[in-house]
Amino acid sequence: MTSNLAAVSYGVNVNPESLDEVRKALAAFGATVWSESSTSSTTQSGDARYEVHTISFSAEAGTAETLGTLRRLVSDAAPAGIDVAVVPAALREAGRKLLIMDVDSTLIQQEVIELLAAHAGKRDEVAAVTEAAMRGELDFAQSLHARVAVLAGLPAAVVDSVRDEVRLSLGAAELVAAFKAAGHVVAVVSGGFNQILGPIAGDLALDHWIANELEIVDGALTGKILGAVIDRAAKEKYLREWSAAAGIPLEHTIAVGDGANDLDMLGAAGIGVAFNAKPAVRAVADAAVNMPYLDAVRHIANV
Repeated sequence: MTSNLAAVSYGVNVNPESLDEVRKALAAFGATVWSESSTSSTTQSGDARYEVHTISFSAEAGTAETLGTLRRLVSDAAPAGIDVAVVPAALREAGRKLLIMDVDSTLIQQEVIELLAAHAGKRDEVAAVTEAAMRGELDFAQSLHARVAVLAGLPAAVVDSVRDEVRLSLGAAELVAAFKAAGHVVAVVSGGFNQILGPIAGDLALDHWIANELEIVDGALTGKILGAVIDRAAKEKYLREWSAAAGIPLEHTIAVGDGANDLDMLGAAGIGVAFNAKPAVRAVADAAVNMPYLDAVRHIANV
């Protein structure tokens, strides 16, 4: 079955030679190209951050298997430093879309549990466990309970200090603002903590957000969390619930994350994007952004 698609190339040096390699890969697959366009992402001062080139085409990629083959072919053809996302035209042209993102190391630059652990003198220990969990080597819920346990006894004021340390990823505010301005739904779901995420969600005017709740008793962290852990299954569940509530088909959703905890969500979305992700996540995601600019996702989704 013939499908209408777009190959979106992005990177700091999307040059004619790199685009020729993408075109060759598309031709080898039997694609018919009908249009191309270019744009740049710039800073407020007008300096270029990265470049984007979109090739619109049709190809026999009507099944998940053939689309996956095409994506691998194009990705392998792209030179180092250039990422290429192959996106169905139906998603790019949809009137309403849902963007759902992970938080730690995706929406924000840091891992909050590590910032909290630093106040307990346990940052390196906790960071090692976080890395293993994000690579998929440990059960996320078990690892989270173990990491949060080291926070027991810390004053609740530490949460406020950590909140001040958090920085949005480059382009995160621009990405959210672009989706919101276009009338789309923006959500985040996090294995982190509500006490940190709440103010961020408010500032960005997110439509939906959820994370874990740190237990605080008598002004101190207990080393426990309240309720069920937001794990990979929960992330997919909220994607499905929020898209259904908005009347947006899953085929018109975009999920972004970096770790194994995001895999179910990335797999269920219309397109799953690995953002500076662990190798296991990049290997199975539909697309990857391997530069620090989160707003590249808006070009993938044509927002």
